[in-house]
Amino acid sequence: MRKFFNKILPKQLAIRDAADDQLKRRVASLFGLYSGLVGTEKVVLRAGKLDAIELLRSESLPERVLALQKLVFEDPTVKKLPSYDEIPGILDEVEEEIADILARRAVEEKIEKKIAEKMDERHQEYVREIKMQVLKEEECVETPQTLKKYAMLEKLEQSKLTKSAMTLLRPAMLDEIVGQERAVEALKAKLASPYPQHLILYGPPGVGKTTAARLVLEEAKKLKYTPFAQDAAFIEADGTTLRWDPRDMTNPLLGSVHDPIYQGARRDLADTGVPEPKPGMATDAHGGILFIDEIGEMDPMLQNKLLKVLEDKRVFFDSAYYDPSDPNVPKYIKKLFEDGAPADFILIGATTRDAQDLTPAIRSRCAEIYFEPLTPKHIEEIIYNAARKLEVDIDPDVPRLISEYTIEGRKAINILADAYGLALYRSENVEGVKVTIAVDDIYRVVQVSRLSPYVSRKASATGEVGKIFGLGVAGYLGSVLEIEAVAFPAEKGKGSIRFNDTAGSMAKDSVFNAAAVVRKITGEDLANYDLHVNVIGGGRIDGPSAGTAILAAIISAITKKAIRQDVAVTGEVSIQGKVKAVGGVFEKAYGAKQAGISTIIIPKENDKDIPQGHLGLAVCPVETADEALAILFTKLDEAIA
Repeated sequence: MRKFFNKILPKQLAIRDAADDQLKRRVASLFGLYSGLVGTEKVVLRAGKLDAIELLRSESLPERVLALQKLVFEDPTVKKLPSYDEIPGILDEVEEEIADILARRAVEEKIEKKIAEKMDERHQEYVREIKMQVLKEEECVETPQTLKKYAMLEKLEQSKLTKSAMTLLRPAMLDEIVGQERAVEALKAKLASPYPQHLILYGPPGVGKTTAARLVLEEAKKLKYTPFAQDAAFIEADGTTLRWDPRDMTNPLLGSVHDPIYQGARRDLADTGVPEPKPGMATDAHGGILFIDEIGEMDPMLQNKLLKVLEDKRVFFDSAYYDPSDPNVPKYIKKLFEDGAPADFILIGATTRDAQDLTPAIRSRCAEIYFEPLTPKHIEEIIYNAARKLEVDIDPDVPRLISEYTIEGRKAINILADAYGLALYRSENVEGVKVTIAVDDIYRVVQVSRLSPYVSRKASATGEVGKIFGLGVAGYLGSVLEIEAVAFPAEKGKGSIRFNDTAGSMAKDSVFNAAAVVRKITGEDLANYDLHVNVIGGGRIDGPSAGTAILAAIISAITKKAIRQDVAVTGEVSIQGKVKAVGGVFEKAYGAKQAGISTIIIPKENDKDIPQGHLGLAVCPVETADEALAILFTKLDEAIA
């Protein structure tokens, strides 16, 4: 028996020691896990509160298990040492408790992370709001440099000149606009109406197109049936300075979008990446008039964009940076992007170009009004009115002299203003004497400004052989062309015709057409003459309108009959001797009047283009070259009779 126990007991002890080692390692692992969970310092503090310090340091496994129970369950009432058989069950309970603690800790950390994220988000939003508020409060942060510049501007504001001469002498009422009665009447009819129309004003420079439009708007404001309010704006733009930007980054006419990266919106908008639309002059003119001077000089693409605005009565904006869901976008920016900016205005365009030079789409949407060139009498009236506003006396010949150097009202005013300065300087030391503008003052201005008479060809009361006045037109200004011809007998059938090529190919064709008609009318063959036809000054003739004049000059040179020099003629001549219609008759009449012509001969087909007695001219419509020649070869005294 003893031998049996001696053989079995060591084996049981070895098994028990192995179990004890396993439990010890398990207890040590649980202590390590718990320490890592709550921290070593907290384990020591908690053990002190639970009277478990000695138990922790003990080598006894039951005591260490008891200490583990106290710490994990935080129960100071647990004092019973567990037996070896109870230890595995206790350790299972401890493991479950630690697992619960770990689970709670994971959930708490997750919740704390979410809370931290929310707190950070709220903090950033709060900081942003504070920053915006500071920016608004400190919108204009002043520095010594900015304050210095501000003081300089204030100093400049205190020094002001009187009104310029042009401001003083500009017409203040419609009655003061000289020579444009019909144009002003048409302008009032189309603008001062319950349904005003878009307009294009044609005419030479300096005749009052801009002033008339501005004054008609003021008249329209006074009428109850017009849609213009008392504060209706008159926005003026210069078509020569308006250019289309294909990137749509700058457009003073229609408006543009200032992107936060490339152009920079307002500081508060740039910080949040919000693009800022900037309405242009089209929106400024809402409810009023947008006046574009020299509209014919505008870029065609910009004209097309303007057409879209006229149809929609709004200007729409677009930007790749605009996000409609962004909560940082202010209401006014969102409205501009979604609804556009209001632009319900009346367009008035003014141009010195021909109607054909304008975009047909613009012309189709606008009524057209033609302003007329000014005559010397009109210029004289403008000068008298200006002298009255300047409160000066003028010599009787001053208005006539100024009218010889210009047909523009604006230029005439400038000449008078310059002469006024000279007269004022001359009489500054003479007290009690009213300033008088003399003829010499005008000549001094003319010499200093290197001006030359606008009309260098004048009509006369005597007839001349081989010389005639034709009529031309450039833009809206008519002019007189001096055409002369000389003929020398040549060997039969060996004559020649010469013509200055600078006058143009159409004028050259007119010479050969006239040669065919000469034989029909006079029976003379130009092949028997050396004929030279010349346009004095090399004036270019773009059309066939000089045909009748060239024919008369050739016949006069051959027959030695004198042509009246108080008559000007226009009209194409066919090889059958018919006088055909030409263009620009109305403008040509002004050129004739400017040159002192008393009678103009026009084609019968143009009879309705110009009223009888226009500008005091005798208008003679003819159908054939014979009728024109009968007038041209009439002696002046017979014509008067």
